[in-house]
Order: sequence, then C-alpha cells, then structure tokens
Amino acid sequence: MRRRAFLTLLGGATVVCPLAARAQQRQRVRSIGVLIGATANDPEGQSRIAAFLQGLQELGWSVGRNLRIDIRWTGGNPADTRKYAAELAALAPDVILASGSSTLRPLLEATHTVPIVFTVVADPVGGGFVESLARPGGNVTGFTPFEYGMAAKWLELLKEIAPGVTRAAVLRDPALSTGIGQFGAIQSVAPSLSVEVSAINVRDAGEIERAVAGFARLSSGGLILTGSAFALVHRDLIITLSARHKLPTVYPWRLYPTNGGLISYGPDFNDQNRQAAGYVDRILKGEKPADLPVQAPTRYELVINLKAAKALGLDLPASVLARADEVIE
Repeated sequence: MRRRAFLTLLGGATVVCPLAARAQQRQRVRSIGVLIGATANDPEGQSRIAAFLQGLQELGWSVGRNLRIDIRWTGGNPADTRKYAAELAALAPDVILASGSSTLRPLLEATHTVPIVFTVVADPVGGGFVESLARPGGNVTGFTPFEYGMAAKWLELLKEIAPGVTRAAVLRDPALSTGIGQFGAIQSVAPSLSVEVSAINVRDAGEIERAVAGFARLSSGGLILTGSAFALVHRDLIITLSARHKLPTVYPWRLYPTNGGLISYGPDFNDQNRQAAGYVDRILKGEKPADLPVQAPTRYELVINLKAAKALGLDLPASVLARADEVIE
C-alpha cells in the first residue's frame, strides 16, 4: 500500500474496512488504539501515523484483514487528551500507541493493564513512566527522542550560527517535565557561551505572540523551541514570529525548517514510528512491554533552510553547512 493510501485512513477516529466481517472469519482481528497530540488534518501527524501503519503492513498486519485501529487526535488540548485516553482505555485494545509526552501520562492514569508503546517521549525515567530504560517494568515501553542534556546542543548551535546572540528565550510547555528539564540543560551551558536565557511558556497563541514580541524589544536575541504538542500545533505561528522579529531560532524537529524555519537538530520521528510498529508486533505476538527496552535514536539530523537564513541576514558558517544532513535552498 502506498503512502497516499495510508493517509486516506487517517481522517476519522476509527480505521476499519467494509470487508472486516469476512476477514474475521479467516483470521483473528487484533485491535490497536492510537493517541496523538496533533490535529487530524496536520500533515506532520498524518506522516507519523502513516509511517507506523507502513511498518505494521511490512510485518504482515493489514487493516480489515487482521487489524483494527482506533485513532484519537487531541490537538494538544489537555481536556481532550484526558477524554480520549479514557475512551481508548475503555475499548481495551490489544495495545495502544502514544505519540508524545502529553498523551502518555493520561493513558497511564486511565489504564495499568493495556500495553502501551510510546514515541517522542523525552526522559521517560525522570517522568516516572518507566523504571529504567533497560527494564521498563509495568505496561509501557517505547522510543525516546533525546535525553535532557541534548538540549544544550541547541544553544551551542544557536551561538554558532548567530555569534552576536547574547540573549536566548526558550519556548517550552510548562506542564511537561521535558520542557522544564530541557530548559535546565540549556541553562547549564549558558554561562560558558555568554548567553542569558529565559523561558517563554507555550500555552496558547496569544501568550506566545505577546511573549515573543516583548522579548524582541531588546537586541541580540534568539529563540530555542523545545518539543511539545503545543509547539507542534503552533508551529506556523512560531515560525512567523521568528521571521517577523528577526530572531534566529533553533527548532527540535525537521518539520520546522521544511516549513520555513531556520534550523533544526533532532531525531527522525517517522523512523521512530516505524520502529514502534515493530514493538507493537512483538506485543501482539505475546511479548510484554516490561521486557522490551526503551530505545533512543542512534543519530540526529541537522536541517538548514538557507532562504530563512538569508531573510535574517545570517551568513552561516561553512562548518555548520558541512555537517547538515539536508540544506533547503
């Protein structure tokens, strides 16, 4: 099945095939729940789920023949996340895929028995989601995008591409331990780089716009965006504000420079979702989440948008361009 075919499955909450009844007669149909912190029409969210579905198909799972999938899109809304987490837990699927830190805690509050595989959850040990990376324990395991210390690389990269930056605002979701932890890692290296850092809370569009405009009133500033469902939902606004106020900004995921942002350094989340399909397959075949180690990326990708750099008046160092995995002209 091609990617376009996958994407046609994603608009509704439930993915089933009209011939499911006939398929059930031939083979037992297993059920998977998906909770994702994006909106249903978000291309990035669709891409992640398509990668997950493709991974499942490659392992022999086919919607309508031996698989049913129920998807809930939260749009980063905490109330909807809790509501949909409870809904999925009540369905008692064979396994649930949790995409993003904001989706995992409500799911764990809703069920301690349904197996859960997560993606894009930073520091699952510090967040109390698993006992250890090697032996998660409980009903949850998955894939972490980075540990907190990696956030220091974002400030180092900001200073490398914009040496005149002496002030950096870190956009974070204050409700997530990951946002707090990443801010702490950035603070730890700030003195050595002669940069003063402050936090901007990412909760709604109005707050983001006011805070960024206020920060931009003084010169020599730059931004760092940490990962969260809110950051995903408000990405177009953040990219627009960065350009409007001439603030060089380092992003955590490649979707930002591909949509007009300056530069990103982070993991390939589609790859994580393909890998998650492998863990779901193993759980459906009898393995326990407690016995499957949490995995971290083996590599990070650096993506640069030269058009955005030009608009900001930045002449990017050759050393940075040489390290880039992708340069967008």
